[in-house]
Parts: sequence; structure tokens; C-alpha cells
Amino acid sequence: MLSPSELTQSLKSESNRLGFALTSCTAAADVVTMPHLEGWLDAGMHGEMEYMQTRRDAYRHPRSVMESVVSVVVLALPYQTVAPITDQPLSGRIARYAWGTADYHDVIHKRLKQLCKFAQALDADIITRGVVDTAPLLEREFAQKAGVGWAAKNTMLINREIGSYFFLAALLINQPLQYDAPFAADHCGTCTACLDACPTDAFVSPKVLDANKCISYLTIEHRSPIDVSLRPQMGDWILGCDICQEVCPWNRKPDPMGETVFEPQEQLNPLSLLELFDLNDDEFRARFRKTPLWRPKRRGILRNAAIALGNEANPDAVPALVKGLNDDEPLVRGASAWALRQIESSLARKELELRQSIEDDEYVLTELRGTYSSG
Repeated sequence: MLSPSELTQSLKSESNRLGFALTSCTAAADVVTMPHLEGWLDAGMHGEMEYMQTRRDAYRHPRSVMESVVSVVVLALPYQTVAPITDQPLSGRIARYAWGTADYHDVIHKRLKQLCKFAQALDADIITRGVVDTAPLLEREFAQKAGVGWAAKNTMLINREIGSYFFLAALLINQPLQYDAPFAADHCGTCTACLDACPTDAFVSPKVLDANKCISYLTIEHRSPIDVSLRPQMGDWILGCDICQEVCPWNRKPDPMGETVFEPQEQLNPLSLLELFDLNDDEFRARFRKTPLWRPKRRGILRNAAIALGNEANPDAVPALVKGLNDDEPLVRGASAWALRQIESSLARKELELRQSIEDDEYVLTELRGTYSSG
């Protein structure tokens, strides 16, 4: 049987070989930020993410994920590659983490499985479980306890060497390890760049994010129509948002460290929007099934694309938006109606009038009339 020190060094060496940039260890323990999480949930700041409310008690301790857990191995995988391309006509921005040829969940899960097999091969009594942001585990708290970094004012975890453009994963293990010292300092200081830059004012206060206003949440997790008051502030974001990270001084220093799998696919930095309205469900699935763009599904991405085109108000977008106006999905029709109303075009006005004469969905009718107000 390996000693805690020997087991720790073996795990760290293997995780490094697998491509994780950071590996740190801490004890499985009660979550100290539960009062903050419960207050956040009680205030409804989780939006439509009802799974968080349903699983709220499970967040209290990692044993809800693996009953025999003794230690948590925190792993970091950077994804920053090239600089984003902005201000391209009729295009939409996608958060850096989603540019690549694969969903990061799949990439990390594969490596976690290898790490689990490695650990179990060391001793038959070892039990492990790999986690990538789908289980009720507050990875950022355990990352701070393991010395990876500190919780910033934008709620992201920041490491002094690699900034905040990295994925967090965890390996739960039923063995004691040699634990790293927690990261006790907070190096945000008096800086409020992230809070000031948020277009939708999603930060209620430092370290408190109202998901209902967050562009990342709105474009991915929010499945309903988006509040009209927030649409103009969403700009050209189609999936996710990097603004609060882009303005962070701690992200100016690190060189791109992301692996080739996270480099942008053709036309994802940025994404050409007009062609999206030509894709049916099967075509959309074939193109995006293995990427993060699949999570909001076709209707969510087209809703977001319509809002971005409405914000740009370019008449060249009218033919694509007319296709959206006649889509099978009410969510797409409604967003396309809003977008067409933002564009000075006789064709847009004509199509809106025609659609209103045949539309039977009450929500879409409110968008056609300009009376819809809340999501």
C-alpha cells in the first residue's frame, strides 16, 4: 500500500502526463460556502437551472457524489488558444471554451477515466470517481482549498500563473493524500473591471452573480424567450460570454496554453449567422452534436442568432430572419420577429404583417406586435 505522499506524487505525475496543467489535493469536507449558495438559490438567482435547487442538499459534502470519498484531487486544464475575432458583419461571438472540435466534457472525461484506471491499478482497494461540472460538487471551493487560486469578484477562479481561462475537474478518491495548502489571499484588490464591464449588470455585488442577467446563462441554460430589456446588451454573443474574463488584468499575462482540440473550428471565431437559418434539426445535429453548441439545441442557438442580428440591424440579415420568422419553433419565430422589428426595411415590415395574419402562437404574436416584455 502506498503512503499518502507516494500516492499523491503518483497521481500528480500521471495527471501531468495526461495534460492537466495543475493538480492539487485537499480533504473532502463540508462546504463552507453553503450559506452563500442557499441564499443565492432562495433569491432565485439560479434562473431556470432548477436542478441546482433540487440538488441543493447534495452540495453540502462530496460524499453525495461518492459516499466513500476521503480526498479531492483538483485538476485544471487551460483552454486559451488564439485571440477572438470581433466586429465581423453578420457574425456572432462564441466563448473561447466552445471553439474547439469537441465538447470539453468529452475531452476531460476521457482523461479522468485514464486517471481513475491508473489509480485503481496502484491498489485494488482504491475507489475513484471523476467529475466535470455535472455532479453536485462545488469545484471552485475545493480548488481554493487545494491552493489552485482564489474566487474573483466575477465568481471565476483565478490562478496567478494561468489566469482564469481553464476548466476545473476533480477526482474523488477514498484514500488520504498529501494535501496542498489552501489559497488564502485575494489578489483582486480594489479592481472592479469585471463588474464594470458586464453589459447586463449581472453582478449584484462582488462575487454574487444573478444568472438571470448573465449573457452566458441566457444563451445556454435559459430555454425561454429572453427579456426584451436584456437583448440589446447581449450584443453579438451567441453562446457564452467572455467579457468579465477579457477585461481581467490577470488574463493579460498568460500565454495561450490551450491544446489543439480547443483551437477554433472554421467559422467559429466568429460564427457566420445567416447560414444557421438554413439548417434543419438533422443538419444542425450533424454539425454541432459533439460540441458545446448542442446544449442550447437548434432553437436556442437560432434564438440567440436572431437577437444578435437584431442588435446589428443590418438589412442584409432580413432574408435569413424571414426564414426564422417562419420556423417550426415558436422560440425562433418570436426572436426573429423582434430582430426584424429592429431593422429599417420595407421587406421586414411586409413579412412581419404577413406572419401576424397567420400566426396562432400567443407568445409569437406578442413579439410581432412588440408587446412582449419578460422572459
